[in-house]
Amino acid sequence: MKILDWYILKRYLFTFFMMLLLFIPIGITVHLAEKIGKILENEVPISEVLLYFVDFTIYFAHLLFPLFLFLSVIWFTSKLANNTEIVAFLSSGVSFSRFLRPYLIGATIVAILSIVLGLYLAPEASKGFNDFDTKYLSRKKSSNNNNDVFRQINDNDYIYVSSFNIKNKVGQNFTLEHFENDKLIYKISAQNIKYLEGDSLYRLTRYVKRQIGDHEDIIEKTKRKDTLFAFDLDDLTPVEYIAETLAYSDLTRFIDKEEKRGSSNIGRYKLVKYRKWSLPVSVFILTIIAVAVSSIKRRGGMGVNLAFGICIAMIFVFFDKIFGVMAAQSNFSPLLAVWFPNILFGILALYLLYNAKR
Repeated sequence: MKILDWYILKRYLFTFFMMLLLFIPIGITVHLAEKIGKILENEVPISEVLLYFVDFTIYFAHLLFPLFLFLSVIWFTSKLANNTEIVAFLSSGVSFSRFLRPYLIGATIVAILSIVLGLYLAPEASKGFNDFDTKYLSRKKSSNNNNDVFRQINDNDYIYVSSFNIKNKVGQNFTLEHFENDKLIYKISAQNIKYLEGDSLYRLTRYVKRQIGDHEDIIEKTKRKDTLFAFDLDDLTPVEYIAETLAYSDLTRFIDKEEKRGSSNIGRYKLVKYRKWSLPVSVFILTIIAVAVSSIKRRGGMGVNLAFGICIAMIFVFFDKIFGVMAAQSNFSPLLAVWFPNILFGILALYLLYNAKR
């Protein structure tokens, strides 16, 4: 039976990686055709463009990993069915469960690859991809600004800026209030605050510090002051895609910190975290569905199986996106939003597998 296992496993992996190699260049070409005007307009260095498309390749591959796998399994399994190879396998006394084993071995290999991508490679690629897009390609200049930012930094400190520019790391009308035992100890205010990345300092313009005293306050004023704070402005007003750029351990710490601060984007951050583990599971579910759907020889041949498979894939993506938006923009549980499509299609996979065995 090792011959059967190696035969199917090689076809499984070969078809999957060929699907990636075929569709990723198409995705790059379409994306380049759409963005070439902006790239030329901004005179982007060729080295940055090449690095951008390396990041885009990893980002694109990780994003569509399950769909590529699903279509590739349907493709080569339908060919086996049309050539009556599956009938020959099963007629020789091989059970359907035994026939499914090399598919599950292949799914395990792909799932491990998905975990490695999700935990280590995809975050770096996502950071490069989104940073390049924000720097050179984004047309929504207003998206660089957040208005009326009020955050709790730690147990004692609160910060406020009337507006904050993410790209320039500049906040207007800055205020920091320090409390101890529910009593205001001091208050710092400035017309604007700018993060000096090279020096890891903050530059405050028209700086005023009021130290609250028992009998009278102590006021310190200066036109400009460079100082240190125990926070980073990127942490205070993170861009929406920040969670996608963090490794798993950093993402876990980031979510814990944002929960304490009462971030409104916590649902979006948790979605990213939970998907790192739900994606490998969906690899197994979609593999079982693909085998169950395409292992039977049908009238119309491979085209019918592919059409049916594409419909299932689109429904899967639909549920994934709908519940993802609900979790990101409401109080809907991110954990349920991520796992509901897997649960629903897991039940479908068991039903189709049962009927395929029969």
